[in-house]
Amino acid sequence: MMNIETNKIAGAVFGSLLFVVGVNVIAGGLFAPHKPAVPGYDLPAPEEAAAGGGAAPAEPEQPLPVLLASADPAKGQSSAKKCAACHTFEKGGPNKVGPNLYGVVGRPVASHEGFNYSAAMKGHGGNWSYEDLFAFIHNPKQDVPGTIMAFAGVAQAKERADILSYLRTLSDSPVPLPAAQ
Repeated sequence: MMNIETNKIAGAVFGSLLFVVGVNVIAGGLFAPHKPAVPGYDLPAPEEAAAGGGAAPAEPEQPLPVLLASADPAKGQSSAKKCAACHTFEKGGPNKVGPNLYGVVGRPVASHEGFNYSAAMKGHGGNWSYEDLFAFIHNPKQDVPGTIMAFAGVAQAKERADILSYLRTLSDSPVPLPAAQ
């Protein structure tokens, strides 16, 4: 008698499991998710100005010496806070994800003691001039292809000039500003 009751209970459990698996298979067939051919998100393409003149013409960019002459180091210090996630600014400060930026203007590229630069940055060569830093801050990956710096850049020229003006103050002997021509 006990054996029949055990068989009934086991049959009910297995029957319920079979029913659940069957419903899962049927629901999976009816409501299958659409899988994209390429995983990830599609980013919108940058908008290009219409040739018909629908948008106002862009204001011509001022030369760097003019921008630096009117730059505000206090605004640059405020703008440089976005850099503070990866860099330090104080004299003798430690390296973080990026190198310490004290005295960067005029310093040889990829030369800060104790920081392991990418091969692309080591191969860049030269010294960090205002023009080089201006271009690098605008779009690091475009200026030095292969750099591991993940920062997207600062689009506004005035903001970049403010940051450079602030970086100029971070030096024992600041590099003179470039002369306007």
